[in-house]
Amino acid sequence: MNDSVWDALVIGASAFDIKVKAADFPGPEGPVHGRIRLSVGGVGRNIAENLARLELKVALFSAVSADEFGDHLLDVTASTGVDVSQVLRSPEFRVGSYLAFLNDDGEPRWTIDDMGIMYLLSPSYIVDRRGWFRKARAVVMDANPSPMTIQAVVSLCRRYGVPLCVDPTTTFLAERIRPHLPHIWLITPNAAEAAVLCGRPVRTVDEALEAARALVARGVRIAVITLGEEGVVFATSEESGRVPAIDVEVVDSTGVGDALTATIVFGLLNDFPVDEAVRLGVSAAALTISCSDTVCPDLSLDQLYDRLL
Repeated sequence: MNDSVWDALVIGASAFDIKVKAADFPGPEGPVHGRIRLSVGGVGRNIAENLARLELKVALFSAVSADEFGDHLLDVTASTGVDVSQVLRSPEFRVGSYLAFLNDDGEPRWTIDDMGIMYLLSPSYIVDRRGWFRKARAVVMDANPSPMTIQAVVSLCRRYGVPLCVDPTTTFLAERIRPHLPHIWLITPNAAEAAVLCGRPVRTVDEALEAARALVARGVRIAVITLGEEGVVFATSEESGRVPAIDVEVVDSTGVGDALTATIVFGLLNDFPVDEAVRLGVSAAALTISCSDTVCPDLSLDQLYDRLL
C-alpha cells in the first residue's frame, strides 16, 4: 500500500505513436514518399505526462512490454515526473502501438491501434492497488481497460469518494462508459464519442450543447465536448457554454484531446471555475496542436497563461 497523497492516478494505455504524413496515400501502384514520425503515446500515458508537466503529483497504472520498447516508454514517462512504479511489464505481449495516417491538415485520415496488452489491467490489478485510490485527489481513466476493470475503477472511486474523470478514447470504446455516467465527475468526449454516449447525433455546436446537457442530466457532473476548429462546449447542472478554439497553425492533432483533458483536471483541482478550467484546456490544446510531438515538451503553466491572455 502506498501512503503518499497523489494529485491524480491515471489509468490507461501506454503506446508508441507511429504517425505518417504522405505526399499521397498508397495505392495499387506501390509506395509513396512521405514522413514517418515515432513518439511515445497512449491516451492514459499522455494525460499523465501532461499533468506532470503542469507540476502535479501523478502515478500511472498501465502495462508495457518487458523489452527495450517498454523500457523506453517508461524512461521517457518517468523523466517527466510521472511515477511508473505500478506499470506492469509483460514478456508475452507486444507493446501498445497506434498508427495514424495524417492528412495535410494534421488530422488522422485513418488509424490502427494494437492495445492487446491492456488485457493485463485486470480487476484484481486495480483492487490490489486500492490503497492508492484512498490517497488520490482524482482518478483519470481512458476507456482502454476491459469493462470489468472499468467497473472496478468506478467502484473504488465511489468507495473512497474520489472524483473520476473519463476520456472515452474512441467511439467503439465509449460504449464501455455509458453504464457509469452517473458516477463520473468529468467526461471529455469528442462529437462522435458524445453521440455514442447520448444516443443522438452531434453535428453542430447547438447539438453538442444539448448533448453536454444530456450527459449532465444522466449524472455526469461536468461534460466537455470537443469540436475541433469549433472549439469546445461544456455543461454542468448550473451553467453551459462554448469556448472557441484558438487560431494556430495545425501541425499534428494527435494528443490534443489528452492535453485538454489533463489541463481541465489541473484547473479543477486548483479550484478554477469550470469555464476558466475549460479555457485553460483550450489553451493547452492550441499549444499541442501546433507541436509535432504527441505531448508538447514546451507545455508549462507560463505557456498556457501566455496563450490564454
